[in-house]
Amino acid sequence: MLLEISDLTVEVGTARPVLREVSLRVAAGEVVGLVGESGSGKSTTAKAALGMFPAGARVRGGVRFAGTDVLALDGAALRRHRARRVAMVHQDPRAALNPMRRIGDFLVERQPDLSKKDARRRGVELLGRVGLREPERRMRQYPHELSGGMLQRVVLAAALAREPELLLADESTSALDVTTQAETLALLRSVQAERGLGVLFVTHDLHLAAAYCDRVCVLYAGQVVEDRPAASLFTGARHPYTTGLLDCAPALGEHRPIVPIPGQPPSLDDLLPGCPFAPRCGQAEAECADWTVRMLPAGDGEAACRRIDDLVREPA
Repeated sequence: MLLEISDLTVEVGTARPVLREVSLRVAAGEVVGLVGESGSGKSTTAKAALGMFPAGARVRGGVRFAGTDVLALDGAALRRHRARRVAMVHQDPRAALNPMRRIGDFLVERQPDLSKKDARRRGVELLGRVGLREPERRMRQYPHELSGGMLQRVVLAAALAREPELLLADESTSALDVTTQAETLALLRSVQAERGLGVLFVTHDLHLAAAYCDRVCVLYAGQVVEDRPAASLFTGARHPYTTGLLDCAPALGEHRPIVPIPGQPPSLDDLLPGCPFAPRCGQAEAECADWTVRMLPAGDGEAACRRIDDLVREPA
């Protein structure tokens, strides 16, 4: 297994943890989607693969990468892990680039083991590999001279510069228009298949997760509430939160009412002793408020709901 997160809990001094006993796995060559509302813990989970946590956080559980205990790494070993084995592509590529420096400078910096001449030559190759035309010219340009889609390709090229084994894509296409998003995703899939990369794909778009990923994990209030193959996400989802997200997601060609999930996601100051979704769940019973959350078999996946045997989603 390439990445294995087991029972990861991250506390920052609030009433409830940022993450509570999160477990997920990403195999080499697999794309795993991580979905949920804002504040559900998606980015924190992804950054755990890099050993990055909020300042002052107390961390329990395990994060293993290709057999290495990431939580035990420090100093030079942790820097090597972050620089070589795992790469992250963020939502806003402009935030990752210095506006005062050329694209070529950015790519050369990502290859400290090479001479500047060799790093520049490889930078041109990388830009060409991610589909940028006139890569030599792009190396001489500044970030403001490129479009958002082009910059996203630059950031992807930088992420691939050290030939990582795992790619963390944190809402990396959400700021792009539909056409550019499709092109970027096709490129990412091509690179992923070519290199056998594992990908942890963070998104709020369930349609995109179902279409693009091999498997999908759904987070709510810092906990995994459903884990299943992406192919059965729309027809086999069992947790009331997952079905609620699907019911309020519009889709082309469907004539059905959009049903929002009532209430709002809990804050970190809300103490939730039982199922965290119970206050918003139309299927909740009194026992749910004290139920110890745990994953249970649910069709071809798992879901964290005490009423899992009673809730079977009708195929759309």
